[in-house]
Amino acid sequence: MDNEPFTGSEKEILKYSLDRHRDAVLWKLEGLDEEQVRRPMTPSGTSLLGLTKHLAAVDYEWFCHTFGRETEPLPFDDDDPEADLRVEPDETTADIVAFYGRARAASDRVIDELDIDAEGKAWFGPAVSLRWVLVHMVEETARHAGHMDIVRELIDGTTGDHRRD
Repeated sequence: MDNEPFTGSEKEILKYSLDRHRDAVLWKLEGLDEEQVRRPMTPSGTSLLGLTKHLAAVDYEWFCHTFGRETEPLPFDDDDPEADLRVEPDETTADIVAFYGRARAASDRVIDELDIDAEGKAWFGPAVSLRWVLVHMVEETARHAGHMDIVRELIDGTTGDHRRD
């Protein structure tokens, strides 16, 4: 928390909060093997790696697609609403972590380049501001990071919302 912008601009504060939760997502994967990160821990199939894949896809969707930027192919399927949460047999932890890294980098470029009041078009139609997308993605990422807290604890007992040095 050394660089937290306690008196920063609205955009700086929102970006910092988003990054803090994004970092927690990656931290929840550390020290686990392929089986552990893929292991479904709820009746609906929630896994650490599936949540990471989902967050990568929505990061790309909300920041890049909304503001007219290109993305790589995203794992959304109108006929399969769980496609972006499911880890396919040929996908590795390294693949999905790299996908999340590329999504974050592309999203960060949008955040850096646009004014907080810039408007784009949401995937379901209405105009949205970068401010709204930042708030939404802080909520989305924090929600799923919280799920990951619980899933990780169920796997190996590790708890906490951020790495403690």
